[in-house]
Amino acid sequence: MPNIKPVSDLRNYTEVLRDIEVGEPVFLTKNGRGRYVIIDIQEYEKNRATLKLMSELAKGKKAGEEAGWLDIDEVEASLGL
Repeated sequence: MPNIKPVSDLRNYTEVLRDIEVGEPVFLTKNGRGRYVIIDIQEYEKNRATLKLMSELAKGKKAGEEAGWLDIDEVEASLGL
């Protein structure tokens, strides 16, 4: 179940921070609407790495579609195998 709190709870931020765990972010609302998310630093770094990997994979896919794909023999030859 999501952990949702009003942003006003940050007045006592130690209580809010105590509720944060890996995989369990705290969602902060302002005027009854979702506004912010507080996540554990490990989860943040994992999310950034995932986004970077997905971006690089998308670039590779686009390059393969534009320039053409290499077959396994071409890859092995370019690697000197």
